[in-house]
Amino acid sequence: MRELTPTTTVSAREAFGIDTDLMVPAFEQAEEHVPEVDPAYLFDHDTTLALLAGFARNRRVLVQGLHGTGKSTHVEQVAARLRWPCVRVNLDGHLTRLDLIGRDTVVVEEGRQVTRFVEGIVPWSLQRPVALLLDEYDAGRPDVMFVLQRLLERDGKLTLMDQSTVLRPHPAFRMFATSNTVGLGDTLGLYHGANRLNHAQLDRWNIVTTLDYLEPDREVAIVTARVPELADRGDLVRRMVEVAALTRRGFAAGDISALMSPRTVITWAENIAIFGDIATAFRLTFVNKCAQDERELVAEYYQRCFDDELATPAARPA
Repeated sequence: MRELTPTTTVSAREAFGIDTDLMVPAFEQAEEHVPEVDPAYLFDHDTTLALLAGFARNRRVLVQGLHGTGKSTHVEQVAARLRWPCVRVNLDGHLTRLDLIGRDTVVVEEGRQVTRFVEGIVPWSLQRPVALLLDEYDAGRPDVMFVLQRLLERDGKLTLMDQSTVLRPHPAFRMFATSNTVGLGDTLGLYHGANRLNHAQLDRWNIVTTLDYLEPDREVAIVTARVPELADRGDLVRRMVEVAALTRRGFAAGDISALMSPRTVITWAENIAIFGDIATAFRLTFVNKCAQDERELVAEYYQRCFDDELATPAARPA
């Protein structure tokens, strides 16, 4: 990495379109670990402010929200505009403490087998100007979570007991996480594998922000920007977003067990461009993911927004 610390500043108003005078440290040049800028990305005001505070003041920031709201992408897009290197780690149930910290590995040097300690992603990131993004934070195993707890302290030192070494964080090291729950486990029945978080650990996150689904106009703008084939069909996209909103209300009311995220709407739009038929694309994108006894209600959502029946393949004439 060429630059060890940020050497310039970025205006939050100019770079992110939010009403604030905040100036945030940034790097002048992008290197390989900097995410690519998505010019069509729309930033949420509160979440953006929280993340910028994390970068500017070295605050640990946890972004919570339902799936498909763009939590991880939000962190990456802030990092991209600051040209801040960002490493994303998914805390699935198979990630172990050794994967994070490192392990002794047998390597061949000068024709001989020798044992060398190969550091994991956490000590590697800790010693560099990197924003470490812990994805699916509430799905991490307990032994992994206690490794991370020490990093949430103010000094954030990491002890490698096998190496008798204490690592101090780089001045430009930052730490973020995303989660589908607020540390109470899977109370919605949506996220199998989500764990209850140790409250002492949850309390160590300096800032917790919630990212919700977008306002309809903003969601329409994102879908049309993502799928240029529908850029001149704003009324169609608006109806699609209305269907998605009905599924979210139905899910909140307990009527259906699945909902359409903005990601699902974008996929539906892409499939319309592929199949050339709105109803077919809808069935293949979302309806077939729903429980059998819920599909009639989902078809009603479609009919209300498009004023057309969602015929199944079996109901279509041969």
